[in-house]
Amino acid sequence: MNFREIAEARQSCRKYDASREVESEKLAAVLESAILAPSACNGQPYHFTVCRGETAKAVAREVTGMGMNKFAADAPVMIVISEEDYVKSAALGARVKKNDYRSMDIGIAVAYLTAEAAAQGLGTCILGWFDDEKIRKICGLDKPVRLVVTLGYPAEGDKLREKKRKAFEEIVSEK
Repeated sequence: MNFREIAEARQSCRKYDASREVESEKLAAVLESAILAPSACNGQPYHFTVCRGETAKAVAREVTGMGMNKFAADAPVMIVISEEDYVKSAALGARVKKNDYRSMDIGIAVAYLTAEAAAQGLGTCILGWFDDEKIRKICGLDKPVRLVVTLGYPAEGDKLREKKRKAFEEIVSEK
Protein backbone atom coordinates (compact mmCIF):
# COMPACT_ATOMS: atom_id res chain seq x y z
CA MET A 1 0.00 0.00 0.00
CA ASN A 2 1.17 3.51 -0.68
CA PHE A 3 0.52 6.21 1.91
CA ARG A 4 -2.67 7.48 0.27
CA GLU A 5 -4.11 3.96 0.29
CA ILE A 6 -3.19 3.59 3.96
CA ALA A 7 -4.84 6.94 4.78
CA GLU A 8 -7.99 5.90 2.94
CA ALA A 9 -8.07 2.44 4.60
CA ARG A 10 -7.41 3.62 8.16
CA GLN A 11 -10.47 4.27 10.30
CA SER A 12 -11.39 4.18 13.96
CA CYS A 13 -12.19 0.53 14.55
CA ARG A 14 -15.17 0.06 16.82
CA LYS A 15 -15.65 -3.67 16.44
CA TYR A 16 -12.77 -6.04 17.15
CA ASP A 17 -12.37 -9.79 16.76
CA ALA A 18 -11.72 -10.58 20.44
CA SER A 19 -10.68 -14.15 19.59
CA ARG A 20 -7.80 -13.14 17.33
CA GLU A 21 -4.49 -12.17 18.91
CA VAL A 22 -2.12 -9.67 17.30
CA GLU A 23 1.10 -11.35 16.20
CA SER A 24 4.26 -10.13 17.94
CA GLU A 25 5.88 -9.26 14.59
CA LYS A 26 2.98 -7.01 13.60
CA LEU A 27 2.90 -5.34 17.01
CA ALA A 28 6.66 -4.73 16.78
CA ALA A 29 6.28 -3.22 13.28
CA VAL A 30 3.59 -0.85 14.55
CA LEU A 31 5.71 0.30 17.50
CA GLU A 32 8.90 0.57 15.44
CA SER A 33 7.10 2.85 12.98
CA ALA A 34 5.90 5.05 15.84
CA ILE A 35 9.47 5.32 17.09
CA LEU A 36 10.53 6.60 13.65
CA ALA A 37 8.16 9.58 13.92
CA PRO A 38 9.78 13.02 14.04
CA SER A 39 9.76 14.91 17.33
CA ALA A 40 11.02 18.26 18.59
CA CYS A 41 14.81 18.05 18.97
CA ASN A 42 14.46 14.28 18.44
CA GLY A 43 13.43 14.15 22.09
CA GLN A 44 10.63 11.56 21.78
CA PRO A 45 8.83 12.74 24.95
CA TYR A 46 6.56 9.72 25.18
CA HIS A 47 6.44 6.13 26.34
CA PHE A 48 4.35 3.27 24.94
CA THR A 49 3.05 0.71 27.43
CA VAL A 50 1.70 -2.34 25.61
CA CYS A 51 -1.09 -4.09 27.51
CA ARG A 52 -2.38 -7.56 26.66
CA GLY A 53 -4.51 -10.12 28.45
CA GLU A 54 -5.84 -9.14 31.85
CA THR A 55 -3.91 -5.87 31.80
CA ALA A 56 -5.59 -4.88 28.52
CA LYS A 57 -8.98 -5.74 30.03
CA ALA A 58 -8.20 -3.61 33.10
CA VAL A 59 -7.19 -0.66 30.91
CA ALA A 60 -10.31 -1.18 28.77
CA ARG A 61 -12.47 -0.79 31.88
CA GLU A 62 -10.89 2.64 32.44
CA VAL A 63 -11.71 3.93 28.94
CA THR A 64 -15.38 2.93 29.05
CA GLY A 65 -16.81 5.25 31.70
CA MET A 66 -20.29 6.69 31.20
CA GLY A 67 -20.99 4.27 28.36
CA MET A 68 -18.12 5.47 26.18
CA ASN A 69 -15.85 3.22 24.07
CA LYS A 70 -17.62 -0.07 24.87
CA PHE A 71 -15.86 -1.69 21.90
CA ALA A 72 -12.51 -1.38 23.71
CA ALA A 73 -13.35 -4.44 25.81
CA ASP A 74 -12.84 -6.63 22.70
CA ALA A 75 -9.49 -5.14 21.61
CA PRO A 76 -6.75 -7.66 22.43
CA VAL A 77 -4.11 -4.92 22.77
CA MET A 78 -4.27 -1.54 24.48
CA ILE A 79 -1.34 0.82 23.96
CA VAL A 80 -1.07 3.46 26.67
CA ILE A 81 0.87 6.55 25.62
CA SER A 82 2.27 8.54 28.48
CA GLU A 83 4.08 11.84 28.41
CA GLU A 84 7.76 11.93 29.28
CA ASP A 85 10.00 14.89 30.13
CA TYR A 86 11.35 17.15 27.43
CA VAL A 87 14.99 17.01 26.41
CA LYS A 88 16.63 20.29 27.46
CA SER A 89 16.62 21.93 24.02
CA ALA A 90 12.91 21.14 23.44
CA ALA A 91 12.05 22.34 26.95
CA LEU A 92 13.76 25.66 26.21
CA GLY A 93 12.00 25.97 22.84
CA ALA A 94 8.62 25.17 24.39
CA ARG A 95 9.13 27.81 27.07
CA VAL A 96 10.37 30.50 24.68
CA LYS A 97 7.80 29.85 21.94
CA LYS A 98 4.94 28.96 24.33
CA ASN A 99 4.24 25.77 22.40
CA ASP A 100 3.36 22.33 23.74
CA TYR A 101 5.75 20.24 21.66
CA ARG A 102 5.07 17.07 23.67
CA SER A 103 1.42 16.98 22.61
CA MET A 104 2.42 17.54 18.99
CA ASP A 105 5.08 14.84 19.17
CA ILE A 106 2.67 12.35 20.74
CA GLY A 107 0.12 13.08 18.01
CA ILE A 108 2.67 12.54 15.25
CA ALA A 109 3.91 9.28 16.81
CA VAL A 110 0.34 7.98 17.16
CA ALA A 111 -0.37 8.92 13.54
CA TYR A 112 2.63 6.81 12.47
CA LEU A 113 1.50 3.99 14.77
CA THR A 114 -2.05 3.91 13.40
CA ALA A 115 -0.89 4.19 9.78
CA GLU A 116 1.43 1.21 10.18
CA ALA A 117 -1.34 -0.73 11.91
CA ALA A 118 -3.58 -0.14 8.87
CA ALA A 119 -0.77 -1.30 6.58
CA GLN A 120 -0.52 -4.48 8.69
CA GLY A 121 -4.26 -5.14 8.36
CA LEU A 122 -4.97 -4.13 11.96
CA GLY A 123 -7.61 -1.80 13.34
CA THR A 124 -7.02 1.01 15.82
CA CYS A 125 -8.96 3.64 17.67
CA ILE A 126 -7.34 6.60 19.41
CA LEU A 127 -9.00 7.29 22.74
CA GLY A 128 -8.87 10.46 24.79
CA TRP A 129 -11.64 9.42 27.22
CA PHE A 130 -10.02 7.57 30.12
CA ASP A 131 -9.23 7.64 33.83
CA ASP A 132 -5.61 8.81 33.94
CA GLU A 133 -5.04 7.99 37.60
CA LYS A 134 -6.39 4.45 37.37
CA ILE A 135 -4.50 3.65 34.17
CA ARG A 136 -1.28 4.97 35.70
CA LYS A 137 -1.78 2.58 38.60
CA ILE A 138 -2.55 -0.39 36.32
CA CYS A 139 0.54 0.29 34.19
CA GLY A 140 2.88 1.45 36.97
CA LEU A 141 3.35 4.88 35.40
CA ASP A 142 4.33 8.08 37.18
CA LYS A 143 3.80 10.42 34.20
CA PRO A 144 0.48 11.57 32.70
CA VAL A 145 -1.34 9.31 30.27
CA ARG A 146 -2.14 11.31 27.14
CA LEU A 147 -3.79 8.76 24.83
CA VAL A 148 -4.83 5.13 24.73
CA VAL A 149 -4.92 3.25 21.42
CA THR A 150 -6.95 0.09 20.94
CA LEU A 151 -5.34 -2.39 18.55
CA GLY A 152 -6.53 -5.63 17.03
CA TYR A 153 -8.10 -7.25 14.02
CA PRO A 154 -11.40 -5.76 12.93
CA ALA A 155 -14.34 -8.13 13.40
CA GLU A 156 -15.76 -9.92 10.40
CA GLY A 157 -18.09 -7.58 8.54
CA ASP A 158 -16.58 -4.37 9.96
CA LYS A 159 -16.71 -2.54 6.66
CA LEU A 160 -14.78 0.56 5.67
CA ARG A 161 -17.03 3.54 6.30
CA GLU A 162 -17.23 6.53 3.98
CA LYS A 163 -14.95 9.26 5.29
CA LYS A 164 -16.77 12.45 6.17
CA ARG A 165 -14.34 15.32 5.83
CA LYS A 166 -14.54 19.03 5.23
CA ALA A 167 -14.10 20.21 1.66
CA PHE A 168 -10.52 20.80 0.53
CA GLU A 169 -11.23 24.52 0.07
CA GLU A 170 -12.42 24.85 3.68
CA ILE A 171 -9.15 23.55 5.06
CA VAL A 172 -6.54 24.65 2.54
CA SER A 173 -5.65 28.17 1.44
CA GLU A 174 -2.73 29.55 -0.46
CA LYS A 175 -1.23 33.03 -0.06
